Parts: sequence; C-alpha cells; structure tokens
Amino acid sequence: MATSLRGVLFDVDGTLVDSTYFHTLAWWHGFRRFGHDVRMNEIHRLVGMGGQKIVERLLGPERDASQDSEILDTHAAVFSTFWPHLRPFDGARDLLGRCKEAGLSVVLASSAREQDLSVLRSVVDAEGSVDAATSSADADEPKPAPDILEAALRAGGLEASEVVFVGDAVWDVQASSALGIPTIGLACGGYSAAELEEAGAAEVFASPRELLVGFGGSLIGRGLSAAE
Repeated sequence: MATSLRGVLFDVDGTLVDSTYFHTLAWWHGFRRFGHDVRMNEIHRLVGMGGQKIVERLLGPERDASQDSEILDTHAAVFSTFWPHLRPFDGARDLLGRCKEAGLSVVLASSAREQDLSVLRSVVDAEGSVDAATSSADADEPKPAPDILEAALRAGGLEASEVVFVGDAVWDVQASSALGIPTIGLACGGYSAAELEEAGAAEVFASPRELLVGFGGSLIGRGLSAAE
C-alpha cells in the first residue's frame, strides 16, 4: 500500500450498480438467437470479462466466428431494455462522496460501452463526486487485461502506486493485480468473498454500504491515515 493515497478507482457494473444478472440474461438471449444453448450459471461466471472473451470462452475455437459481432450486438440491445430497471447498490453514492470528501480523486474505471456508461452514471447519481471515467473505447484489450485500469489512471492523472481499486469480479482483481494495485472486493456482483480473496483481493466487503461503514479500517481509510 502506498504511503500517499491519492485516488480510488471503481468498477461500476456489479460494484456500484446491480446489473450483473441483467447482463447474464442479455448474454443468454444473444447466444439463444443463434441456437447456442449456454447455461446461465456459466455465463454469470464470466460477466465482468470483456464481451469478445466471453463469447470465445463459452463457444470455443470451433464456433462460427462470423456470428460473434451479432451476438455482441444482441447482448447490447437486450441489456438496453433493462436500463429502466437498473438500481444502485445501497451506499454506492455515499461511498463515492465519502472518498471525494476525504480529498481523493474518484475515477470510474468502467469497461462498459459509452451508451451504457452514461446510463450507469445517471443511476449512481454521484456526478459531483466523480473526477473522471473510462469506457470500453479506452481499452484495446478487455479485462482481465489491465488496459482499462491503465486508462483510468491516465484519466485521473494518477500512478498505480497511489490508488486502490474497488471491484466485484475475479477479473477485476486479476486486472488490478497485473499493475500492482491492491483491490477491495465487493461480493455484491455474485462472486463470493472466498473467490475474490483467492483471486488476490486484499480485503472483501459485502457491499458498498459495508465498505462505507468500515471505511476507516479499510485499505482506503488506512491509506489516508498513512498519508497524514
């Protein structure tokens, strides 16, 4: 942990917004459109990974790759129908505000499409606490590659040694670990605390609200204390 914490990077889908299972269902529809019978639990285990990687992992190298772009488009189209139903996790807005009040830069390190990100940001409703944000357009390779976190660091004018990352998926932890950034895992996106810890999360909380309640003793709070 750096002695001078300057910022916090936040994943959005599944971390601040309760969207993981909507993504699962949207992917299911995308696969079914082309006759692929993929179980939802298999899809869910990959949500948080880049879309193209999800298709490759679930359908394998022998698939008809000419369908890939239409599967991705179908997922995006179906997910957009769920926009009105998206809700922030309890404490998400207050957690961002607490980080901002502590003098930290807050960067949304999202790999969502720009259209989805706009909706997700409105759902969280914490624009006054957000200094910068990324979308899928900012990364050449999706998670678990660290590209989106590198983009988030650039957007926030931060160094990897100066931040903590908050995410909900093992892919978040893997991407963060590749840059030496400690991860606070939130078990609200569907991955268990044990899975997040096994992936390398430094600590795990059940939700944004729980992290907010334990803020002072968390990596963030301890990083602030060390910098004083």
